[in-house]
Amino acid sequence: MSKRALRKRKNKIDAHLPQDKINTGLPQGKEGLLDEEALESPFVASQLWRLLAYLRPYRWQMALAMGLLIITALSSLLQLRLLTSVIGVVQTMLEAAQLGEVPDPQLLSRTYMLVGGMLGLQIAAGISYYFRTRIMETAGRSAIAALRHDVFAHLQSLSLTYFDGRPAGKLLVRVVNDVNSLNDLFTNGIINMLVDCLTLIFVVIIMMATSVTLTLVSLCMLPLLVLMAFVIKRRMRQAWQAVRSRSAVVNAYLHESLAGVRVTQAFAREEENFRQYESLINAHRKTWMQAIKVNNIFWAATDFIGTAGTVLLYAVGVNLLQQNGPDMLETLLTMVWFLGRFWGPINNLSNFYNSIMVAMASTERIFEIMDTKPDIGGLPDAPAMPPIQGRVAFEKVGFAYEGGKTVLENVSFEVKPGQTVALVGPTGAGKSTVVNLISRFYDPQTGCVLVDGQDIKAVNLNSLRSQMGVMLQDSFIFSGSILDNIRYGKLDATREEAEAAARAVLAHDFIMEKEQGYDTEVNERGSALSVGQRQLISFARTLLADPRVLILDEATASIDTKTERVIQQALETLLRNRTSFVIAHRLSTIRKADVIMVISEGGVAEAGTHAQLMQIENGHYRGLCEAQYRFLEA
Repeated sequence: MSKRALRKRKNKIDAHLPQDKINTGLPQGKEGLLDEEALESPFVASQLWRLLAYLRPYRWQMALAMGLLIITALSSLLQLRLLTSVIGVVQTMLEAAQLGEVPDPQLLSRTYMLVGGMLGLQIAAGISYYFRTRIMETAGRSAIAALRHDVFAHLQSLSLTYFDGRPAGKLLVRVVNDVNSLNDLFTNGIINMLVDCLTLIFVVIIMMATSVTLTLVSLCMLPLLVLMAFVIKRRMRQAWQAVRSRSAVVNAYLHESLAGVRVTQAFAREEENFRQYESLINAHRKTWMQAIKVNNIFWAATDFIGTAGTVLLYAVGVNLLQQNGPDMLETLLTMVWFLGRFWGPINNLSNFYNSIMVAMASTERIFEIMDTKPDIGGLPDAPAMPPIQGRVAFEKVGFAYEGGKTVLENVSFEVKPGQTVALVGPTGAGKSTVVNLISRFYDPQTGCVLVDGQDIKAVNLNSLRSQMGVMLQDSFIFSGSILDNIRYGKLDATREEAEAAARAVLAHDFIMEKEQGYDTEVNERGSALSVGQRQLISFARTLLADPRVLILDEATASIDTKTERVIQQALETLLRNRTSFVIAHRLSTIRKADVIMVISEGGVAEAGTHAQLMQIENGHYRGLCEAQYRFLEA
């Protein structure tokens, strides 16, 4: 096979597709890592009102901020009015000087008063702006925090099926970037929009009172701007949706690359990954520039229409000035100044319109999460699970993953309280599915799972899981101290209780060898700890939580022979006096179980003790044991 063919095959195996696609092995119908998210639903005003509801608790602060902003706007308008009066006074004084008359001293005094009034208005506007900014920043950031809290809380309530097909990086973008993009809208946008609308009303009233003819001439281009907004609205919204989607793809790839950096370096994939990332950020840049182009079209149109209105005002105003003489100068200057004050809020409203389009692109993605219903729900008034005794039963349970073949079919068994059950069988037979159904990470399509005779679908989910403990092969260690990690499942535990749990699972000695003992800080995923140390800490965490039903899913798979002896002693302590389900391949972990179940071909092929199953000629379990012995002897 040629080098080119080998390289092509390798790229297929690595699922490195240059057209921004990557095959992540996710179930069909789920989002791929680099698949763009399409949200094609039309703009819905109810979503905007739903978003603004987060500002409702701060309506009095917003009312105060609006009042302060009105003061600022009125101050600006009054300054223009005073400036017009100053020009009129100065014009009168100049006319008197041209006639050789002595200017009236009262005119000079009036000029000083007008200038002083303008200064006072400017100071009032500055003070109002300072307090308004503080109030709205506080209210806006509080609303943002409440929204992010709700999104995170809802994410934690969603079922595993939701996360199975969605990269963590894309969800991070929604919780962080999309929520942050609403900051301007919450802090200033809404209040500024309301005040800009009021400003426009005041300005139009003043302009109409000054000259109806010049006002109509100035605003004759306004309908064209409204038409432009309707025409470009859809394109703008779609452009910002594309930007958000591309941003999610970039962050998803970055998150996966950083999480798998060891594998990347082990296979020397740095250059390939860099090329993939470079193509993604280039695609993001192009999408961003396309959105900016659409924005700039709207901005340029607004600027052009405003300029055209001003040119028409000058053309008609100069003609009127020639007809009516100098008396028309003050009117013309007043109209020019107030026309500037009119197009200022119009430009602000145009920017606010752009912000609304950006915000709605993010809002759709945020509410898409919040409107997703958990697959694993519960009855609204479901009772709490009573203290578990530990009797677990499957009654004709059937289960199949989405888009896949049936994993379990018509499975029935019963486990007595305090028994340790070992689940064995070939890869993909359904061992993990059994324990996932017990923990209610998934619900069976047929049949039911009973704990102490109670269908677990009919009880409160948290009350069920709080009495269960699950340990996986990858023992997750959180950032923080070792003590914090041990107390993760029981936050109110004392230090003495945590240390007692660590002693019981033989973790105390290696913890005390650390420089700061139980207060030693560990990184996320416990990279500074060995595999065995991470699992012992997980054992201590589970023992401290004291679950009535314990699930160990390949929890001892990565242990060396020396560490295995310590782990086995810890396991004996951990399994004592609680119903336990253990998925393992090592005979040392399996053979002491009270019941061994062989999961194969969609059901329980065999069940019994180690001795009983070894007596079955051509049995599944006996075949597995003999195969393991042959492997060890080889």
